[in-house]
Amino acid sequence: MSEEYDRTTDRLARALGWASLGLGVAPLVAPGAVSRFCGVDDSAQARGAVVLVGVREMFHAATLLGSRKPVPWVWTRVAGDIMDLTTLNRALSSRTGWRRGRVATVTAAVAGITALDLYTAIRAWHSERGHAGPLGLRTAITINRPRREVYRYWHDFENLPRFMTHLESVETTGDGRSHWKATGPLKPVEWDAEIVEDRADELIAWRSLPGALVGNSGSVRFADAPGGRGTEVRVNLMYDPPGGRAGMTFARLLGEHPEQQVRDDLRRFKQVLETGEVVRSEGSPEGTRALRQAMQRPAQPVPL
Repeated sequence: MSEEYDRTTDRLARALGWASLGLGVAPLVAPGAVSRFCGVDDSAQARGAVVLVGVREMFHAATLLGSRKPVPWVWTRVAGDIMDLTTLNRALSSRTGWRRGRVATVTAAVAGITALDLYTAIRAWHSERGHAGPLGLRTAITINRPRREVYRYWHDFENLPRFMTHLESVETTGDGRSHWKATGPLKPVEWDAEIVEDRADELIAWRSLPGALVGNSGSVRFADAPGGRGTEVRVNLMYDPPGGRAGMTFARLLGEHPEQQVRDDLRRFKQVLETGEVVRSEGSPEGTRALRQAMQRPAQPVPL
């Protein structure tokens, strides 16, 4: 059954490749007409954006149709869908009359395509989970604060969203259990976790409870740094990412690779404990996610 399941997913992925080929031709041949049809406008900027969409779709077609294993590349289509929906949503809020109606129609069509892409990607995920184990990462940082202080701050899980930008909230529910809510590509993701080992000023180990979309477990160790330089924090994390190893392609495209995410979180943790706040640039106040980085602008002098 698993083999047949893989064949079906493979056929779906290749069908999406042909769809990308069809969707990529029109934006490259007649970008102005496509822009007007979508209800956007006929400006040079709009036509340029349409051409880029065409180039991206041709890339999808090449990878999905030319690869011996096309399924992992479906996640790149999902990434493109999210960018398209974000752009269309902005256009929808600024259009009126017939243009707004056309943008709404195109948005609905893209949402349908997104659902099909996600369906195919999730099929691949379930197929891969049958033979791929969880992934792991380790990283560490030195914080110039006493070990007891560092441990206590982390142990109060409701502090974690202050420096973990993907977390919306953590609620302690008692008996070593907590409820977590994090941002996801399309909607928030929630799960429950429990502490499995807790040694004051030394170790906090946890695991997610059954039913979590992204199964995870790990530990945080606290030790005195050499030379009296504060506290060494070591994070060891095991996780089962959506899409398995194939889904990591999608995560990298969005700047959400878990290892980089944890490293960024630890740097912000260090800033909070050493300075009392997370230092952010004016052009990227939310953090370092790739889609947010695209909105950055050059730094401007502070008005006197």
